[in-house]
Amino acid sequence: MNRFRNRYFVLPLLLAALAGGCRREALPETPPRQLSSSPFRYPEELWDAGVEGETVLRIFVTPQGTVDSARVEKSSGHTAFDQAATEGAKLLRFQPGRRGDQPVGMWVLLPVQFQMNVESARRDSASTP
Repeated sequence: MNRFRNRYFVLPLLLAALAGGCRREALPETPPRQLSSSPFRYPEELWDAGVEGETVLRIFVTPQGTVDSARVEKSSGHTAFDQAATEGAKLLRFQPGRRGDQPVGMWVLLPVQFQMNVESARRDSASTP
C-alpha cells in the first residue's frame, strides 16, 4: 500500500512540472495593414437621399492577406450601408498580421464610413455638361 501512495504523490508533481515547462512567452502581434484602395460602393439610393453613416465590420484577414470572413459588428442603421460594407470588405487586400516574424490570420475591426464629400460632388457636377 505504501508503494502506491508514493506513485500518486509523484504524478501530480510530474504533471505540474510538465505544465510549467509548456508555457511559452506570448509573442507580440502586429495587426494587418490595408494595401488596396477602398472598394466600397456608396449605395445610390442613400447617396441620392443625402444619407451618411458608418458600419463597423469584424473581418478575418488570412495569413495571405485576403479577407476570409466579414460580418457586421455595429450596424449603421441602414441595411444598404451594411451590405455594401460587407461586400466591399471581401475585395480588400492586406499585409497580413504577424506574430513575431510569422504571418498569421486574425480578426480585426474595420470601420467603414459612408460620407458625402461635398467638394468632389461639386467638381463632378461642374464638369458634366
